Amino acid sequence: MDDVLVRQGGQMKYTTDKSLGFTVYRTSLAFKKEFARRLRSYGVTPEQWAVLNCLGEQDGVSQKELAERTYKDSPTTARIIDKLESKGLLKRVDAPQDRRVFLICLTQSGKVLREDILPIATQLNVEASKGLSETDLNQLLDLLNKVYANF
Repeated sequence: MDDVLVRQGGQMKYTTDKSLGFTVYRTSLAFKKEFARRLRSYGVTPEQWAVLNCLGEQDGVSQKELAERTYKDSPTTARIIDKLESKGLLKRVDAPQDRRVFLICLTQSGKVLREDILPIATQLNVEASKGLSETDLNQLLDLLNKVYANF
């Protein structure tokens, strides 16, 4: 990891442009900003999309499970659920095995919106990976997942 540090006047100096964390953060911000721009006309944010898409992949999960799957804390997940519920895109239903737990489910409007946005999310990923071969992209994802696993 000496590449992150640059020799300057006999001492090692940290440089932002060689920082893995900063590079990932900067890339994430750019990706999120562009996705937010593309979602604006649909009235949802990238964070709300994450919940809609997660429910599209597996509907009827608890708030706790939804928070884990979208990598958000419980209060943030609750606010997103409240907002999407007020828009009529999802609903809370009693869990059959435990009446103290609600399962979060997409409404028909939520399912339609997810299907409308899915091509936009797919296209953004295609554009973001422009210039990368399929092997490069898979390697990048594998490497980022290894970095994530280090934490």
